[in-house]
Amino acid sequence: MNLLITGGAGFIGSNFVRFLLQREAQARIINLDALTYAGSMENLIDLPDPARHIFVHGDICDRPLVDRLLVEFEIDAVVHFAAETHVDRSILGPDQFIHTNIMGTYTLLEAARSFWSQNKRPDSFRFYHISTDEVFGSLAPDEPPFTETTKYAPKNPYAASKASGDHLVRAYGSTYGLPYLLTNCANNYGPRQFPEKLIPLTLLNAFEGKPLPVYGDGQQVRDWLFVDDHCNAIWKVIQKGKPGETYNIGGGCQPTNLEIVRTLCEILDEMVPDSPYAPHQQLVRFVPDRPGHDRRYAMDTRKILNDLNWQPQESLRSGLQKTARWYYSNKDWVNAIHKQQDYKSWLEKNYDQRSQINEREIAE
Repeated sequence: MNLLITGGAGFIGSNFVRFLLQREAQARIINLDALTYAGSMENLIDLPDPARHIFVHGDICDRPLVDRLLVEFEIDAVVHFAAETHVDRSILGPDQFIHTNIMGTYTLLEAARSFWSQNKRPDSFRFYHISTDEVFGSLAPDEPPFTETTKYAPKNPYAASKASGDHLVRAYGSTYGLPYLLTNCANNYGPRQFPEKLIPLTLLNAFEGKPLPVYGDGQQVRDWLFVDDHCNAIWKVIQKGKPGETYNIGGGCQPTNLEIVRTLCEILDEMVPDSPYAPHQQLVRFVPDRPGHDRRYAMDTRKILNDLNWQPQESLRSGLQKTARWYYSNKDWVNAIHKQQDYKSWLEKNYDQRSQINEREIAE
């Protein structure tokens, strides 16, 4: 099976590349990535069976390039990870989100439609679009979890751009018959996540004794999904999912952001008991909340469980423990990220310039 994976040098994409090379001996991967700040060749070091992995440095908006790859490698499925994904960055600068998440998805759809129709591709061809639960907006405390039919209500530029991509994918299915699959996933975490996100930022700051920023009161609720569980779900959907269907993928747990940070601090206290920064909870600092911060997400995953027999294998604590150990044991990767000017300037822009609301220690 020949797969064109977009964004395969990013967090989830690179983990999926490793997942396939380890578990599917017949899979050949063509990995198209523009290597923007969140995509790195560091994520593709020491791949299992690298002979089945072909990396192409390029932009998903480059239509001639995408056309060439589809034909040259006789692609059976496009697995579309490539996206700008950070809400804070979308608030400060939405242009790149519109370019990649909307125009990039459109370009891929047009190329896939042309290749699929002109080459009389068999019914096995798939266009798989990875989306997010953030397209659904925010849940009130007493509202039921998001289902596959929940009305879209994005509240920030990132979520709106992903929602636009979702609508395009479905439109190409209904208008042109393009066989697509679409999944809306919960917040992912795990190895190789760029440390602008909550969990890796907390870990890397804690290793160095830096403040651990928590937005607002820290009571925002998210559904957390370990990246390996997500990769397993994606492969099940590609293999067994029904074209034209949407599946929610979640981790089955909805802690607050403050609970996540507290749990990470407990894990680090146990993992590095002689750290000069223990107990790590003393590093927590509340900072001003971001604009339009969704209060709660929760995913109803009964459909993928019933239809495809998938459910997450990692508990929240076991997944966080694996994540903490990976970042602690992979200093070369961490050092390479720390050297990126984009990472340094982002931290300064988004956190250092925020006045602290409260510097009190968090009590147990």
